[in-house]
Amino acid sequence: LYGAENVYDFSLGNPDSDPPETVLKAMERHIRDKAAHQYMPNAGFPDVLQKIAEKVSGGLPFPIDMEYIVMTVGAAGGMNAALKALLDPGDEVIVLAPYFAEYLFYIRNHGGVPVVVQTDPDTFAPDAAAVSAAVTPRTKALILNNPNNPTGVVYTRAALSALADALPETVCVLSDEPYSRLVYDGAEVPAVLGIFKNALIIDSFSKSLALPGERIGYIAVSPRLRDAELLLAALSFTNRVLGFVNAPSLMQLAVADALDAAVDTGVYRERRNALHAIVTEAGFSCRMPEGAFYLFPRSPVPDDIEFVQKAAQHHILAVPGSGFGAPGYFRLAYCTGLDVIERSHDAFLRLGAEYRK
Repeated sequence: LYGAENVYDFSLGNPDSDPPETVLKAMERHIRDKAAHQYMPNAGFPDVLQKIAEKVSGGLPFPIDMEYIVMTVGAAGGMNAALKALLDPGDEVIVLAPYFAEYLFYIRNHGGVPVVVQTDPDTFAPDAAAVSAAVTPRTKALILNNPNNPTGVVYTRAALSALADALPETVCVLSDEPYSRLVYDGAEVPAVLGIFKNALIIDSFSKSLALPGERIGYIAVSPRLRDAELLLAALSFTNRVLGFVNAPSLMQLAVADALDAAVDTGVYRERRNALHAIVTEAGFSCRMPEGAFYLFPRSPVPDDIEFVQKAAQHHILAVPGSGFGAPGYFRLAYCTGLDVIERSHDAFLRLGAEYRK
């Protein structure tokens, strides 16, 4: 109706980069390998687990052995396997808002109760005191998402250390880190396993290697976690009985051969800078994100759903912050062509002008 060139779709966090050549060659190399298409232990191929363990151990004051790694069907599969293993019906899981919307569904999938705690409204930094106040005898876990979707914020070492001091050791930290290699301007994603005693990392290669459709990820369990061996046995079991059985075999082998590869973050940085400049020129307040590929500006009106509907009239597709537990904001995904961002300039200016009348 309008022509694709006149619609500016910033609604979906779908990486548009090509996977690194190293990954594609690894896939070609393994595709005719008979073992790449057969069952393996539910936790994954032993040699793949070893390579992941060595990678995760980098920067930690203690090593991660291969027995503490479980390959998963992406980070979503890993999060569900972990919650299934940890939760009894009625157990509570703290979620920091703004949050990835599907966390609430994942928690409820396994009889858990989400407990939403707001972060700082200006910086989106975790509020350790608010988290501490939300802990009850039924609190089983806290989900971190660093860098964060939808804000692009990278939680600092100081903020995470304050959280570690605020949490009792009965609470397990689930650190969801699919954007951990998409950071800019020297930002550091602290090693969670070195900060929290009871923690596990849930990671995927969807963003770092531009492989979202391949559904390949892993869980790394801290050897310092209480009853770590029992949890690992439970993770292998839940990985199976949830219907995943095992992570995709070909992709396990391919990513294990490409752990040092990554998409070009410079491309995303250029897009971030361009879209941020347009959005702020149009009059919207928006902090500069340190990671991931999202902007999270303030809505100029309290009703962010109404605002997103108004933006759609200017052919700008965004997502209301209410869906992330943060009403009054809206999310823009800049994993789209720079040409789309540049063409959206006048539409954003027209949209902003409507709220300066």
